[in-house]
Amino acid sequence: MTELVKKKKKKEVEYSKETYLGWYEVMLRIRRFEERALMAYGQQKIRGFCHVYIGQEAIAAGITSAIRPEDAVATAYRQHGLGIARGIPTNECMAELFGKETGVVNGKGGSMHFFSKEKRFFGGNGIVGAQIPIGTGIALAEQYKGTDNLCVTMFGDGAARQGALYESFNMAMTWKLPVLYICENNGYAMGTSVKRTSNVHDLYKIGAAFDMPSEPVDGMSPEAVHEALEKAAAHIR
Repeated sequence: MTELVKKKKKKEVEYSKETYLGWYEVMLRIRRFEERALMAYGQQKIRGFCHVYIGQEAIAAGITSAIRPEDAVATAYRQHGLGIARGIPTNECMAELFGKETGVVNGKGGSMHFFSKEKRFFGGNGIVGAQIPIGTGIALAEQYKGTDNLCVTMFGDGAARQGALYESFNMAMTWKLPVLYICENNGYAMGTSVKRTSNVHDLYKIGAAFDMPSEPVDGMSPEAVHEALEKAAAHIR
């Protein structure tokens, strides 16, 4: 027991008060935004689909502090929180949900299709898994241009069964592309358990088939997310 405690203490990283306040502000802003979005959706003021980011706020906070503003982010349709974390103004995000011209894409994208070239945020993509080859392609473009930027490409556990994921993983590892894949595993995709749809329940192990360095991370801890991404980003660069 003593040895385990010592090892744990050795790995602990101290963060400044400003860092914790930054994480707290991002998470609280996302939570309050999503609560209001859900309320408006229930009142039928927001039409179409509305997939909120409640419960996943620590992931967005940890990513924001671990990567650079120049790095790209591509993700799926549950993406309000990530757009906010990347710096898209909340009033533009909410206006987009209401289909207003003042929205981040002039009211044409709605809940599932935020996009900002300035913030290096490339969706918000409505088709399950469609963002995986998109993010891989963005990474290829960065490699071609000779930058040291990377593309954080995110997907849920539901998209982990899409063929495009395996094609993208193979391409990324064969060509050594600067892409960092993150699976936000909430256990149920949009409503179906991972255990009913996959023989592999620890989804991070899928990367092993391509010799891709992979590990599980506590998505409820901004510290854990930050440390894992900082390590992965350094390896990729």
